[in-house]
Amino acid sequence: MSTIDTNLAPSTQERWLTRYYFSRAAFSAAWVAVTLTLGQQYPLFGAVLLVIYPLWDAAANYMDAAQNGGLAQNRTQALNVFVSLATTLGVLVTLQMGLSAVLVVFGAWAFLSGLLQLATAIRRWKTGAQWAMILSGGQSALAGAFFVVQAQAPVSAVIPTIAGYAGFGAIYFLVSALWLVVSKRLRNR
Repeated sequence: MSTIDTNLAPSTQERWLTRYYFSRAAFSAAWVAVTLTLGQQYPLFGAVLLVIYPLWDAAANYMDAAQNGGLAQNRTQALNVFVSLATTLGVLVTLQMGLSAVLVVFGAWAFLSGLLQLATAIRRWKTGAQWAMILSGGQSALAGAFFVVQAQAPVSAVIPTIAGYAGFGAIYFLVSALWLVVSKRLRNR
């Protein structure tokens, strides 16, 4: 997330965030569904999906920052774009080493991107619906630390573990989008 460009009208900001949160929720939900079905049946496809997820996060953070004044004004998102792109490359490299190594990369990413999301949500507090993003960022950081620890033991279900993490992200984005919609309707009454 990012700071909001003060040149945008509040209603424009709210519309953007609502669309952005709904699109993040929809992508994550679809990714989880495909990952838990086809991604587990076809290992190569599952590997591609593991690469796509952090790449999508980088693109989504970039789009949101661009909509709200650019990366220079949204340093936490600029860092998140960098961390997500580095994670994409890290997943590509560690897929050759095994799924435990991939889980470590996802864990480090979840930890860092969670802290960055938390910082962005705090800066965006006045735009509304940020309590869910604060919870999401905090939970992401905790899950990331857990992934790194979990990867030290034999891991049998890496893809479902990562899909579960993405599923919680989808829920938080959906809650934020719905919160914005409901808040707007209540204000308009």
